[in-house]
This record gives sequence, structure tokens and C-alpha cells, in this order.
Amino acid sequence: MAHVSRKLSNAFEGALAGGGDPATSPLYIFGPFLKLIVVAGVAQVTFGASVWLVVFTIAMVSAMYRLVMLWITDGSGGSGLSEEEFGSWAVKLNAGITFIEYTLTFLVSMAALVTFIADRFPVLNDLFLGLRIRVFVAIVLSLLTGWLVNRGPKVAATAFGPATAAVLLLLWIMVFATIWQYGFRLPTIDWRAFAPPYIGFTFGGFARILAVMTGIEVFANLVAAYDGSPQEKSQKAFGSLLIIMGTTAVTMLIVGPIIFELADPTNTEVSVFTQTMDLLLPAPLPFIGTLVGVAVLLSASAASAQGLQNLFVGLRFRHYVPKFMGKRNQFGVADKPVWLEVILVIICFLFFGTHEETYLAIYAAGVFILLSMTGWAASKRLLRQLRQAFSIGQTAVLLGTIIASILTTGATVIIFQERFFEGAWTYLLFLPLLYVVFSYFRTHLGEPTAVEDRLGKLISARPALASAHIGLGFTKAYPPQHILVPLDGSPLAETAVPVATQIAKQFNTPLTLVSVAEDSAQSVQKAYLDGVATQWQNGSHGIQMAVQTGPVAKTIEQTAVAQNADLIIMSTRGHSGMRRLLLGSVAGQLVQQVTLPVLLLPPDLETAKPTQFRKILITLDGSLYAERVLPYTLPIAQKFGSELLLLTVPQPNAEETLGLKMQQYLDSVAKFCNNEGVLAKVCLTGDDPAKTAIQLSQEANIDLIMLATHGRGSWQRMLLGSVADEIVRQANCPVFLVPIREQRMPDEGK
Repeated sequence: MAHVSRKLSNAFEGALAGGGDPATSPLYIFGPFLKLIVVAGVAQVTFGASVWLVVFTIAMVSAMYRLVMLWITDGSGGSGLSEEEFGSWAVKLNAGITFIEYTLTFLVSMAALVTFIADRFPVLNDLFLGLRIRVFVAIVLSLLTGWLVNRGPKVAATAFGPATAAVLLLLWIMVFATIWQYGFRLPTIDWRAFAPPYIGFTFGGFARILAVMTGIEVFANLVAAYDGSPQEKSQKAFGSLLIIMGTTAVTMLIVGPIIFELADPTNTEVSVFTQTMDLLLPAPLPFIGTLVGVAVLLSASAASAQGLQNLFVGLRFRHYVPKFMGKRNQFGVADKPVWLEVILVIICFLFFGTHEETYLAIYAAGVFILLSMTGWAASKRLLRQLRQAFSIGQTAVLLGTIIASILTTGATVIIFQERFFEGAWTYLLFLPLLYVVFSYFRTHLGEPTAVEDRLGKLISARPALASAHIGLGFTKAYPPQHILVPLDGSPLAETAVPVATQIAKQFNTPLTLVSVAEDSAQSVQKAYLDGVATQWQNGSHGIQMAVQTGPVAKTIEQTAVAQNADLIIMSTRGHSGMRRLLLGSVAGQLVQQVTLPVLLLPPDLETAKPTQFRKILITLDGSLYAERVLPYTLPIAQKFGSELLLLTVPQPNAEETLGLKMQQYLDSVAKFCNNEGVLAKVCLTGDDPAKTAIQLSQEANIDLIMLATHGRGSWQRMLLGSVADEIVRQANCPVFLVPIREQRMPDEGK
């Protein structure tokens, strides 16, 4: 499960955030695997073949997910790809399997946790009131976990990353200890493993140990949680996958044979991994390893419950479940799904016990249904691309993806065949039931709006992201790092300097004064800038100066790039004999050209608002593009203690239900801002975006208006030259514009 409360900056952070589930799998997969082949007396023949089959499958599926990460960057991962390729039935099937998988994740993690505790305290295996004591321990821990998770998203976050780091460290210690004591020995393949007497056990062991891949899907869901461009995000997500799955594969190949050699799988008192730790590591490392296992498995249980919260919130947005099931409590999370999960878990513990192997095969079955759907969806897309433009490389990629699909589908068939009467049959009962339930409520509640559907898709697909309000179209916060102020010698242009120095002081960042002049006037302009800098030097971290020649707008843009500036502050309609800084000329050209934000100040000195920015108006239209203003808004609001007013102008003649959905959208964004420590209120009013923004700014004494340009949504258009241009021309307070240059993605603006 993944747990992210801020943007991830590198692959290792992502590995810690999302790798808990697959990283813990070596702690418990070897027990069921070895019991099958050792008890049957075929271990010497089949062990190596089963392990290498799994490693090959990991490699092929990881390569397949590299494609998913490149194609689907909004955080919906393999489920999003399946939905795009297969349609609505895939949505309901994915949702049903995901619900079952979260419950099984909780079951397996909690059962493995109790096993680890019982390894050190065998008394937990004794009977009390007709049940083993470990059952009561599991029930108490399950109730406690549910209660903690329902108190807010930060509960699991504090432990999950460190616990995952600790289990990774434990696995690598085991690897190096094995090499140190026994040398570098990889499993050997005995080809008799594929002969009729053994092949059933080879693939049976393969299916059991494949549980090592549980949780691999989360790295595709995490793509949107990284910072950077879509390409950079996908690269970082794939790097996180390689860190976790690489560690898991190395552990299987190097430590696996030693577990087979040292541990006794028939010992019901102590798990094979704990037996191996005790024999391989010096004291007190084995006991510390047990504590690490307990911590990360407890965090994994909490993360699965939190993922279920997001799943139901997302399904509620998309009208697949009744509203009360996705309703958030006072801590901002949906608590009812978690209590439903805990009740189901307790029932399973009471009737089927607390040994992880009881649930492991059923758990793996659901995982591989999802992996199979993702694999065939990827194959379908690749085949379509290949028909459009044939290439040898693309053909090879398609072949590899088909192999991954066949492997995952084959594993699914093996699991169902082998464990059908041991619990796999439940999928044939619960999946159709859940499918019918989702279909009923979708029909009864009606189709969601485009914005609601987008939010629901992203929320439900991102398993355990800390914010319960996902879908915002930005990557991270952007506080100003270097401010550029164009000056032309006029008093009006100079009104930008006190505003710039105040912001620079708040953020402890330098600013540069730039003037564009003819060669003959450069010395005069430099003396002028020196005077301005001297006047305001005490109010800023540092003031630099630059006098340039050339076309004004283009030269200012080039200077900003050269100075690594990330914010331009300038007045509008300032002028001099050399150049004019008029909206529609220099300021307008600049906003059209640059890719960094521009803060424009009004020309009327008497009515210009003070620069405390106590109240900030944000215009939103429901699109990812309009939301791109928020990374710039939050740092300013946090520094100045600002109150945000989020404005959306409803579509003319819109139905009442659409207005309700728009209100829910605004509430979601406001809640996100509140979670970031910024007070935000919402306003859904008006019929003309620009006029409404201007009127509201006057009535509410707004100190700053912020909006993204070139963003568009299903309700309004926020285009420079219309809305933005009109707001800048008529507002009597500063206007902060965030230009968006890249092309819209297909799902943006819906």
C-alpha cells in the first residue's frame, strides 16, 4: 500500500511510500511454498525451477508496468488503463477485486504479524475459550488499527516509511549475511521439474511464491505523487518499483536457498523466516528483525484500511456506492468502509484462524486477476499502436507484454484450480455480487459529472495517499525563489518594487531589477537602478541589477531565464519615453511568452490594495489547468496568513444537480487547502467569470486575484485575452497569472 502526504522527489522516497506490501512478502511466502514441496518430497527437484519462474515473471510484469507508467500518469495506474481499454465493466470489476484485495491485505498482514509475535511468544498458540490466544490478539489489533486509521490519514504515514526502510535494511542484511557465511549460491534449475511427475508441484510452488508480487500495482498508482514532468514522474515511479522488486528478487535468489536448507517447514511453532534469522544472524538482530516485521506489517494493515477509505470516497463520487458509505467523519476520512473491513476480518479470524497461508493463495488470486487485466489492456493498446505504425522495437515490446499477460493469467488459473475449494471460490460469489451492487447504484444515482467522475477515478485508484482529496492538477508547492522586477524609470513602474521587496523578505529570496534601454541610455538606467536598489535594500534579502538592450518583452523574458527567476512582478500601464509597459503591449506580450508566473499591479496608485495579501481570490473552472495556480497560492497564503476564496462560476442554465456537483468539487479543493494549513472558503455564483471575479474582489476586499491562463474546463474558459485579460484591466488589486504552455492531456479539462 502507498502512503504519501507530500510530493515524492525521488525513487527511494517512492519505494518507502509504496513498497511496504511487496517488501514484506519474503517474510511469509516461503512457509506455504516449502510446506508444499518439502512434505511432498519433491523440493530438491522443483525448488529452483519455481523460484526462477517467479523471478522471470517479476521481470516481465515490471517491464509491462513501465508501459503503464508512461501511458497513465494521473495516478489511476493499471485500473485506469483497463478502464480506457475495456470500458465500464472493467471499472466495476476492478472496484470489486480491489475491495476484496484490501480486506485480504489486512487479513494476510495481520495474520503474518501475529505469526511473528507468536514466533517469540509460543504461548499465543495455546487454546483459550476454544480459540487460540493469537486469534484474540489479532482481533484486538484489528480493532485498534481500524480506530486509529479512522482518526485521520497521518496515522499510518508516521510509521509506514520508516518501517519499510527497516524491512528493506533487514532483507539486505540477510542477503549479505548469507553471502558471507555460505557464499554466492543461486538456485539451480533441475529440468526434471517440468516432467509429468513434478510439473504440478513446480507450478503449484510457483503460484504460492508469486504472492511476492502483491502490491506491485501501487507503483503505477504512485506516478502522480512524484514531482516533475510526466516523463520524470514515470521514471521515478519505475525506479521505486525496481528498488522494491529488485530487493525482493535478490532475497528470493540468495536467501531463499538458505531458508530451504536451514529451516524446517513442518515446525508449526516458528515460521521458516524467523528460524532462518535465528540461525543466520547474531543476537540481537533476529529479535530486532521480528520487531521490524511487526511494525511494517501493522503499517501495511493500516494502509490497506486507508486505501479502502479512498476507494469508497472515489466510488461515491462516481455513483457506484450510496453516499453514506463514502461520507467523511470529523477527521476527514470515510470510516464506515473501515469498520466493514474490520468486521469481515474478525469473522475470518474466528472461523478460519490467523495463519497467513490460509488467506495467501486467495489474496494472490485477486492480485493476478488485476495484473492479467492490466497486461491484456496493455497488449490491446500496443497492438493498436502497432497497426498504426509498425516497428521491430514495438513488436518486441508487444511480445514481452503478451508473455507477461500469459504468465499472470496462467498463475491465476493455477491458483483457482489448486485452491478453489480452499477459498478461491469466494471470488465467484463476491465479485458478481459486488458487480451487481455497483451497477444498481450507478443506475439509481445516475451518471456523475465529468469533474466528479475524474475526482472519483483518481481518489479510488490511489490506494493510500494521505490527502483524501486527490485530483488537483499540480505537482508540488512553488514558493518564489528569485523575483524579477522590470523598471522603465516611471514612478508607476516603481510601485512594483515595494511589493516585490516585501515578498522577497517573506520568502528570504533575492530579487533582480531589470531595465531595457538603448546603448546610449544604459549608464543613466544603471544609475537609476542603483538608486532604487539603495532605497529598498533593507527590505529585501538582496537586490541585483541588470540593464539590457533589445525588444522589451523578449529581453525581459531572456533576463528572467538567465537569472533563474521564477516570478516577475510589474505594474501595468507604466510608461516612459523609451518604452511603454502597457497591458496589450509589453505586459501582455510578456504573459503570452513566459512560462513563469507574472504578478501584475493595478495602475491606479490611490486604489491599489496593500500587499499583505490577507484575502486571496482563486478562480477555478473544474479543470486540471485551472488548478495549476494552487502550487503558487499555498506558499503565499501560508507566509502571509491569507484566507482563500475559491470561486467557480456555474454554467448558464445548468441543472441543479450539476450545481451540486460543482459545489462538491469546490468543497474538495477547499478541504485540501485546509489540510495544508490554509483557510479556504468557497463561492459558487455569477454568470460571467471575469465580471463575477471583479465584483467579488471589490465586495470582499480581496488583496490578490490568482488564476491560471489557458486553463479550460467543462464549465468555463479561462483564456488570456478574455477572462484573464478583463480581470487584469478592471481589477483594483494585484493579479497573479500562471501561464500554462503545454498541450492539454486527453483527460484534462473534463
